[in-house]
Amino acid sequence: MTLLQQDAKLTSRTVKLMGNRFDIGVVSNDEIFANGCIDAGIEEIQRIETLLTTFRDDSQTNLVNKSAGVQPVVVDEEVFQLISRSLKISSLTQGAFDITYGSIDKRFWNFDTKMTELPDPILARKAVELIGYQNVILNPQKSSVFLKKKGMRIGFGGIGKGYAADRAKQVMLRCGALGGVVNASGDLTVWGSQADGTDWTVGIANPNLANESFSSFALRDASVATSGSYEKFAIIGGKRYSHTIDPKTGYPVSGIKSVTVIAPTAELADAMATPITVMGVSAGLSLINQMRDIACIIITDDNRLFCSNNIRVR
Repeated sequence: MTLLQQDAKLTSRTVKLMGNRFDIGVVSNDEIFANGCIDAGIEEIQRIETLLTTFRDDSQTNLVNKSAGVQPVVVDEEVFQLISRSLKISSLTQGAFDITYGSIDKRFWNFDTKMTELPDPILARKAVELIGYQNVILNPQKSSVFLKKKGMRIGFGGIGKGYAADRAKQVMLRCGALGGVVNASGDLTVWGSQADGTDWTVGIANPNLANESFSSFALRDASVATSGSYEKFAIIGGKRYSHTIDPKTGYPVSGIKSVTVIAPTAELADAMATPITVMGVSAGLSLINQMRDIACIIITDDNRLFCSNNIRVR
């Protein structure tokens, strides 16, 4: 054991940021130092929220959205690169991940007890007609973003929390935190070791029992994200429909209850979990099996378990 680990403990804090619960922890034998690192991580997440939020008129996201169909908007290099990476994931998943989902007309989908039938297929397709990552035009020389159609909107709900977790981790590493965890409402990244020197233990949520896990695995210097329909769904005609909408059809997807992705970064894990739900078991696993350093665990609506080639779960 190192000197740090001999007297180390986990100092943690829970805060609400980006509209979500963040649990942030640092392993150290100096609580004041650990809290300073956590403060720095929180400040970084707040900075990112200011850039990406759609709840502030002056955020760079909203400035881009307001100019849709009118003119390009120059954004910070950081935002430009995040959008660029998002579009690459859209291409990789053939549009199952799409940051222009912000254009969606949400009037058709209320995933509560009042939702007893699916929307008309024609109206559903019309509601998503402004979704299309191909209509996001980037100019690297000017660091500008242009949405080709009026009414288009981008949003970072499918990737922003993961990116913020990664950034907080990097800031805390620069502060000198040798071990820690950032859990952004299920988008989790860890580094170093726990206070006793062992790897972090991550539980996989049981989609049938709230607040319970059905399995766990050890994790070090990696990230995990889970997307599931177990908290928000509708049962129509005896069939379970996720709150996740297929951007191509405008219909809620069915067949998969939860997807857990393990990846080097929380951003990538976050961004891949939802599109696998949209793509389905066969296409989702095929994609993951072609990628390096990424794994996934899928639980279907009928409780069957599927894993990518590089992971085994009991």
